[in-house]
Order: sequence, then C-alpha cells, then structure tokens
Amino acid sequence: MIPTISRTAMTFAAATLLMFAPVSAPALAAPRVVDTIDAGSGSYSVAISANGKKAYVANYNTDTVTVIDVARGDTMDVIGVGDSPYAVAFSPNGKKAYVANYGDSSVSVIDVASDSLADTIHLMGGDMPNAVAFSPNGKRAYVTTRFSDSVFVIDVTTGGVTTIIPVGSAPSSVAFSPNGRIAYVTNFGDSTVSVIDVASALVSGTIDVGNSPSSVAFSPNGKFAYVANTGYDNVSKILVSYGDVTYGCYVGDGPVSVAISPNGKLAYVTNSADDSVAIFTVRTCRLMNTINVGVGPTSVAISPDGKRAYVTNLDDETVSVITTK
Repeated sequence: MIPTISRTAMTFAAATLLMFAPVSAPALAAPRVVDTIDAGSGSYSVAISANGKKAYVANYNTDTVTVIDVARGDTMDVIGVGDSPYAVAFSPNGKKAYVANYGDSSVSVIDVASDSLADTIHLMGGDMPNAVAFSPNGKRAYVTTRFSDSVFVIDVTTGGVTTIIPVGSAPSSVAFSPNGRIAYVTNFGDSTVSVIDVASALVSGTIDVGNSPSSVAFSPNGKFAYVANTGYDNVSKILVSYGDVTYGCYVGDGPVSVAISPNGKLAYVTNSADDSVAIFTVRTCRLMNTINVGVGPTSVAISPDGKRAYVTNLDDETVSVITTK
C-alpha cells in the first residue's frame, strides 16, 4: 500500500445450573480492547516474535522500531533503523527481524536478543520497499518494492539478494503458504495477486481480486488466502488449489491489514477509515464483531497463542491490544 501518514490521506450471563436441567456452558467474553500502548510517530506496522514475548512496531516518521514487552504491556526499547521504516517481520526462529525501509531502499536487520541493529541490506534498484516476509524454513526473505514492481529475494544466511522477481503494479504485501511452496503478492496498483512459485522464483499465475489490495494472509492449513481490498471495503477469499476468488467477505471502511488466528477459525481486519477492527469467521465470512480501536488502524498481528491481537493506530501513535476471547 502507498504510505499515508495522515488519516485524510488514507481515504479499520453465566448460565444458571438447575438440577436435572441441561447444563449450559458459560458465555465467553466478547473480544475487546484491554490495553493501549504508546508507540512512535507514524506507527505503521506491527509484528510479534515467534515466542510471543516481544512486539516490534515500525515507526515511519521517526526511523525507529519500538520494542514492546508483551507480558508487561509497555515499551521496553527503541531501535534506530533506516529511513521511513514501513514493515517489520520476525524470522521463524525468532533470532532476527527484518525491517523494510521505504525511504532509502534498504532492509534493516535487527538482532532480537539484544534489540540492536545488526546489519543493513541495500536493495540496489529496489525503490521504496514496503513489505517483508520470511519463508517458513527461514532461509529466504521476500521484500516487495513499491516503485520497482518487483520482489527482492534475500538469502538470510548471507544477507545478499539472490533474485529479483517482477510482479504486478505497486506490490504492497507478501505472504508464504504454510508449506512454503508458493508466495502471494498483492499488487495495489492493478488489483491483482501475483502467485510466485518459490522453487523456480517465477510468477506462475495472476489472480484478480478487489480494488487496491493491500494485504494478504493464508489460513494455517494453506487451503485459503484472504486479501484485504482497501478500495472495495471487503476481503477476497481465494481457494488456493483453484487459484481464484470464491467469496467476498464484507468488513468495514478502508480495510488495510488482515491476519488469521492460529487455530484458523477467525480473521481480523483493520478498517483504516472507520477506526475499527472487523472479526469474521474464516469458513463462512460471517461478521462476528466490530471493535473500535485508535485513529487510523493500519496493521494487525496475532500472538502465537492466539490470545491477543495487536493493532497499530497510525494517527494517534498507539497500539491497541485486543483480547480475542
């Protein structure tokens, strides 16, 4: 998605037990915001470490990453990175985090144990990197570059770029299937998803989705993928084996980011234009809840245990913490 650092520019009873009567299970508490944590200026995206102990927030306006202690629910450190960091992702083993720096065509490598900058990878010819994802085996990282219409493939061991894959217009996000065989790239500029065959590092197909697709996530079983379409106010449900959209899940105004719960049952979507998060069932696309969060929510990440969702609120520089049960 094209960076926007202002909201206007962005146009997300207990059951009674009676003797001899059927016993009803206690009602679960509805999802709700349980905490609000200060982040940095231009807090655009959030990721949670594999062990669930830390959350990293990329702060576009201050060239920093805020480190949140998940257990305490507060900021524990701030890491200086490249120019205009836009997206952040943890490696599967939790030892590194990669930050896509939109303003200087680079990727900052953070050592997670020390919360310090370990390296900087320059993407020669990769203009405006805006999303990053690691392969499930942790050997490769894919970085989308907004103005280069391409994905840069980084060898995580060497830190070098091995391949550049042309995709659609203005790629905005990337995600790997759970088995690591394919990667989906949302192309914000032409309303498509590029399907990359990971083994060959080539685009094997293109899927038409809604207007201005900004984010994509796979279900844990790999059967479906979900694409947030900012311009259509919906989420496209893709049947991966067929390679086509099977359903449109309607959410709120200006959906930007989508994340799937670890158990694969629910999807969480940030609605940037109405300051909310929509929660719908993955199987049926039934809207279950709409939760008010901060101003201009842009990114959502769910903790590995599935108990919390973290939402960056771009315009009030905070992170909303949602209990998922």
